[in-house]
Amino acid sequence: MNEPVLRHADVPYYTQWGSPEWVRDIVERQCDPCDDPHWRRSGFADPERYRFWAQRLCGLTCLESALDYWRIGHAPRAALLDEALRHGVYRMREDGGVDGLIYRPFADWAAQAFGLQIDVLPQASLEDIAARLDADTLAIISVSPEIRYPERPNQRQGGHLILLHGRDREGVWFHNPSGVVPHQADVYLPFKTIERFYAGRGMTLRRRDAGEV
Repeated sequence: MNEPVLRHADVPYYTQWGSPEWVRDIVERQCDPCDDPHWRRSGFADPERYRFWAQRLCGLTCLESALDYWRIGHAPRAALLDEALRHGVYRMREDGGVDGLIYRPFADWAAQAFGLQIDVLPQASLEDIAARLDADTLAIISVSPEIRYPERPNQRQGGHLILLHGRDREGVWFHNPSGVVPHQADVYLPFKTIERFYAGRGMTLRRRDAGEV
């Protein structure tokens, strides 16, 4: 890596549910997400639609953090979902499930809608993606949602997205949209720990107007 430490300060943290403090109850105790008094915060009005989609919107939550960090205007998350569906970012399956977030349609949509340059990296080491972070670049990587408990053994890799916003020679800082304290916002973990959860793919996000005021 060219620099020993690079860390973006004040990247806003958002959970894919309504409130960060409710994540533990939702993921550990299976509490109803709509018991959170702030479940409408991201623009949803229909409780059933919110229950279905909130657990699947880690990628859009990462995007929202990046856009707000760069002060790029955008619609509420529920409306972002509508646009993403129109652009094939998520695809409904016959069994009622969802295929998504699909990287290439996501990259094309986000580039057109928000002026981002997104490089899709379907096969890349964690260190390679981390090395691509710079003053104008963040990254999203695929990990297992089990990363919320990094001290525990995991059973899988991939299936969940987190936002990388810093790195040093040994590891990275990230936001986990479904994380629980203390591994929720501005988390630091070494490469060797994250690699247990990492699916070997991700993408970098960069402002096209980088360097302009």
